[in-house]
Order: sequence, then C-alpha cells, then structure tokens
Amino acid sequence: MNPPPTELSDPPVATLHPLEPLTGEEFVAATAILRRETGLGPAARMTFISLKEPAKDVIRAWEPGVEVPREAHIVYRNIEDRSTNVAVVSLTDDTLLSNEVKEGVQAALTGEEFEYIESTCKAHPDWQAAMRKRGITDFDLCMLDPWPSSYQGPDDHPGLRRIARPLTWVKDREGAHGYARPVDGVVCVMNLDTGEVVVEDHGIVPIPEMSGNYVPELMNSDANNVTRVWDQRRDVKPIEITQPEGPSFTVDGHHVRWQKWDFRIGFTMREGIVLHRVGYWDGDPADPELRPMFHRISLAEMFIPYADPSPTQNFKNVFDMGEVGVGWLANPLELGCDCLGDITYLDGVCHDQDGEPMVIPNAICMHEEDYGFGWKHTDFRNGEVEVRRLRRLVVSMIATVGNYEYGFFWHLYTDGTIEFEAKLSGVLSTGAYDPAKGDPKYGAKLAPGLFGAHHQHFFCVRIDPEIDGPANRVVEVDSVPLALDDPDNPYGNGWTTRATVLDTELAGERVVDPSTSRFWKIESSERKNLVGGPTAYKIEPGATAFPLQNLEGNFAKRGAFNQKTVWVTPYAEDERYPAGDFPYQHPGGQGIPEWTAQDRPTADTDVVLWYTFCAHHIVRMEDWPVMPAHHIGFKLKPTGFFNGNPSLDMPRSTSGHTGHCHHGS
Repeated sequence: MNPPPTELSDPPVATLHPLEPLTGEEFVAATAILRRETGLGPAARMTFISLKEPAKDVIRAWEPGVEVPREAHIVYRNIEDRSTNVAVVSLTDDTLLSNEVKEGVQAALTGEEFEYIESTCKAHPDWQAAMRKRGITDFDLCMLDPWPSSYQGPDDHPGLRRIARPLTWVKDREGAHGYARPVDGVVCVMNLDTGEVVVEDHGIVPIPEMSGNYVPELMNSDANNVTRVWDQRRDVKPIEITQPEGPSFTVDGHHVRWQKWDFRIGFTMREGIVLHRVGYWDGDPADPELRPMFHRISLAEMFIPYADPSPTQNFKNVFDMGEVGVGWLANPLELGCDCLGDITYLDGVCHDQDGEPMVIPNAICMHEEDYGFGWKHTDFRNGEVEVRRLRRLVVSMIATVGNYEYGFFWHLYTDGTIEFEAKLSGVLSTGAYDPAKGDPKYGAKLAPGLFGAHHQHFFCVRIDPEIDGPANRVVEVDSVPLALDDPDNPYGNGWTTRATVLDTELAGERVVDPSTSRFWKIESSERKNLVGGPTAYKIEPGATAFPLQNLEGNFAKRGAFNQKTVWVTPYAEDERYPAGDFPYQHPGGQGIPEWTAQDRPTADTDVVLWYTFCAHHIVRMEDWPVMPAHHIGFKLKPTGFFNGNPSLDMPRSTSGHTGHCHHGS
C-alpha cells in the first residue's frame, strides 16, 4: 500500500537519496581525491563540482536505506599547463574514476578571476592614461565589469589564450550608481593566464553627468546639483500573509511533498535550482499511485546578445550559465524583502576555487501563495454557487549576474500546472553617446548622453520528461481552419486541430506560430486516459521573440539553440547544456546543433525537449535607473493526464460573511 500523499515516504535513514546535492564535506573530499590521484598542485582551480547523477534506472529502483555510490563531476583548470579538464571521482570508494583533458575549450569564469580582472586592469598604466585623458584621476571611483570575451575572430580561439574584455564606468562619488556614467570608448583585452592587458582607446565620448542614483539618501543629495526631489510614498499600508497552522508542504532534506505533488529540489553552481523526480499522487486516496511526470527540469542556459556593433558593445553576447554560472551567484534571501509569508529556506552549498565549501544561506525560498479562484460556476437558475481557490507552491532563487538580477521561479499549482517564470531586474549595461553627434542608433536614450543598447535574453529550459513512464513522444498541435468550399464547412466557421509526431531530431526543430496557436504535447507512449487518448502534458508558450542576429555572424553561431523554439533529442547522459559544455570563447557549433545533426529517432523512447523563449528588450526610460521587474515564462499543463479537473477535491473556502463560499438552497 502506498503512503498517504500528506506524508513523506522517505523514513529517516543514514543513506542519502541518490539525487541529494553534494555536501560541503563531499566538495572537500572530491577535491582531495583529485589532487592526490593526479598530483595537482594548489594552483589548480576548481570551476564546477557537481553531483554525477546516477543512471535513471538506478534512481527509479532506489528504495530508502539502499546505498548508491556517490560520485562527483569536476571541471577544473590546471594553471601550470593552462588546460581545461573534466574528472569524475568516487566519493564512496575514494578513487579517481576518470580524468580527461578537454582540448581547445575554456572553463567558465571564476569568482577570483572577477577580482583579478578589475585589479589588474586598474593598475595598468595604459588604462590609467586613458582615464586621465578623460579627466578621471580618482581610480577608486572606477569599476570594471569583467565581460566574457565572446569570440571575435581566430585570435580569440579558446585553444590559444584565455581572455576577457572588461568595460569601465566611473561613479561621481563613493556609493553612487556606477552604471550611470560609462567611460565609453575604452576596452581592455586581458589575458587571464599571463596578466597581459591591451587597452583599446576608440576615442573620447563625453561622460554623462546625471548620477542616476536610486537609493533615497543619494537621490536627495545629488553631487552634480541636479535637483530631483524624491520622497517615499506614505500611503502604503502593511500587507501581512499568515498561515496560523503553518504551510501545507513537508520537506525532508531536499524531498518536498505538497498537496499531491512529490518532487526533489536540486542545486548546482551552474544551473541553480533543478527539479528532480516530479510526480503526482493520483487515484484512490486510500491507495494512491505516484505517477511520474518529469525526471529532471532545469534552466540549462541563458544567452544575451546585444544589438550594438560599436567597439564597446560588439562583443556583448554572454552565456550566463556556461560562462559564469548562476548558482554560486545566488542571493541570500531575506524575509519581507525577497520573500513574503510563511517561508521555508534551503541553503545553496557551493565551493570556492580551492574546492572548499562556500554556503549561501537561504539561497532557495519556498512558500505557498493564493492565486485567485481556481474554478467557479454559478447556476443562474437556482443561484447555486461553487468556487474553489487556486493555490500554488513557489520554489525560487535570485541571482546577481553583474549588472542584472534574475529571479527564477518554479510554480506548482493545485490544478496540475507547472510554470516557469523569470523575473528580470537590476541595472542596464549602459553606454555613452555624444548628443552633439546625434542619437544612439542601436539603443534608446535613458538620460542626456546615456543610452541602453537593444538586446535579447534567451532562456533555454531542458525538460527531461517521464510522463507515466520512460517511453514518451513529442507531438506538435496546430489549429487549422477548414476551407470555405469544404463540404463540412458550409458556414465558414469550422476549424480543427492537426497533430504531428516529431519522430526524428530534424523533424523536432520547431518554432512558435501564433497563426495556428501552436503548442507541443509530451505524450506517454503506453498509458491511456479514460477516453482512450495518451496521457500527456503540453507546453503552453508565453511571450517570446525570434533572434535578430545575422545567421552568418559570430553571435548566431555561438548561440544557435535560440534559432528554434523547440528541439527534441533522445536522452543522452552527456547532453546537458544547449550551447555545449564550454561556451566561453567558443566560435560556435557545439551543443544542440551538433547533436541534432545526427537526426536520431525521437518517438516512443526516452526523449528530452528543449524549450527556448526570449525577452526582447528595447529599453525604456522607465527601465532607468533600476529596472522594474520584467516577467516572462511558460507553462506545462496537463492535457489528458487526468480524467477530469484534478482540483475538484479542493475544499470549499471559508467566507468572512456566510462562513463558506457556497450559496444556494
């Protein structure tokens, strides 16, 4: 008999679940094994250490108390020979399982390189000379953002050197808004292995004068005597969210049970939040069945190409996951500021470049939200009213990646829906223009002499489904009108749906089509619902946009996964990231385009669906000096997965007037 869906199925046991994230002690042990077995010196730098997830059949068969070997996947740089390497160690057996040099690639930037880039460039005499030419003498007020180099040509090939192209801004005083005053025209090209810096000076552009401060104390005291009187609103009344009996979910380690949902929360330094083993307790309440839905879901990559071909903007196309990593940039979240209500937090356990543990407290926030009415109907004949509230569980994190803040939110609803939402905030990466020479061509004006370049944010979510079992297929569904001369359509109102199985990788390269209200279903190949159709979940697209880079240019080649909304591939353990494992400085062609060229079969097998969507950002004045959160995302909705509305059993809500929300005789 299965456990009731209100209690966790994992009893307290000494063994870890096979998908439990690595602990701080395991980071230390993994690094020690690697150094001992390879003879690496202390200068070797650990970039990403993560759990090497066991095979799917091992995870499916696991039972509490059964020990599964723990393994760690390590990406590291050997500073002595400037190589990028991938190793796997067994934490259970204290052994090195594999160690491979990856030729012609570069690992992601590290935290210590962020500091190294800024301090080295600021100490360089050519950079200081460029600042003095512009009247800047207090270098402590300058800040350099360590932009990844992109790939501009053969000299940038990752097999030749490891470089970054930092840009400079200058604050008008300590604590002020640095991005308000870009030092345009100056680009540093820094070799991160040798420390060599080449300063490119493309000409003086006037530094914008307005401070752009957004902290109240600074907004009312402008160093440049620009009068702007700000006062915080005084009519905002407190909002208190209380759950007197506590939340409805239970957490054991990283295993979460909420309502009928059952899943595990993972966390990696590259991806941040990962959802594992998402399932739903369904059927007879006395003997429910845990139905599998998704083996693993994560935001696998973000690609942000900018539209300005000027010298200080033309290399701006970054992969925030693969070139930096968002997990280790997670914010420590605070109640009342980042999260509101009855909150459960999980720490983000990361490591530094020596492999030592680095804990981000409260990196993941989990709470419930009321989300309006879930369903309602009033029988106008007799006045009978039935209404149920919709509730959702929110699992979220916020990462600061340079100038931008990204909030990543996974919402699970009581009606069986899963939603991914990204919230974009923070500060624009700005440039300066000379008003005497005209308006900026590739961006929008934010203040006199200051502009924000047009750009796009592409998000690619990797969806590893398991809809009622490991054998699935992806089906594209279009709504199509019947022709007026069709004998079945004499009044011209007829339309129907057309379903197409995406049975190979090349057939699975698809784009959104609003003219047909296109969506995609992930169907079980084996299980049928009450009316004989396959149980399924559909992708309901949200707002998106197409890439605007020339397809022959470097940007398009590097981020080629953004050229399709949907890609379908057969599951492969080593195919995890859509732009490849090592996008830093890569000229392009790795990742999804390389895999799908094989045109492998994708029907009725273990498949992976990659969904890409875009925030198309033509900046507004209202995005300055700090950007109001912009929301974008998509939904996974049950489509024949349940034999009817799964939230029919939600209890009647209480009313402050009648005691309940049911009315009638």
